[in-house]
Amino acid sequence: MIAQDDVIAILNDLIETSKDGEEGFRSSAKNAADARLKDFFLRRSKEVSVSVLELQEQVRALGGEPVDSTSLGGILHRRWIDIKTALSSNDNLAVLNETERGEDAALAAYRHALEQDLPADVRALILRQVEGVKRNHNLVKHMRNIYEAEAAVH
Repeated sequence: MIAQDDVIAILNDLIETSKDGEEGFRSSAKNAADARLKDFFLRRSKEVSVSVLELQEQVRALGGEPVDSTSLGGILHRRWIDIKTALSSNDNLAVLNETERGEDAALAAYRHALEQDLPADVRALILRQVEGVKRNHNLVKHMRNIYEAEAAVH
């Protein structure tokens, strides 16, 4: 079993990753041209914010101080969404493509955390949350496929 400080560090990394996702979905909502897509992204952002709170509570329960910020990589990714959207002729598709990239990164972070020898309660939390990350990833991919098909028709 890894040291408690290492568990806290892993959880704090997941908090940053999740806050990146929360802000990423919010940024995607801002950049989407379609009202139903905006709503979709805002719902995903709210769902991820619940995950952030759960992770922060787990860090506190372990005696640690949870982070309350996004990562530099997440900030740069959101700026890339802004730039790509501004240059793209199909805003919705560009936003979905970049959002899917962000969800790929979140999935990788959660999978990496699960490779560690974590306490059972922490592992259970991360396993439950990774299912939400997978669901978000699959929903974004599904929406991207819909918008790609619509763009091909027009």
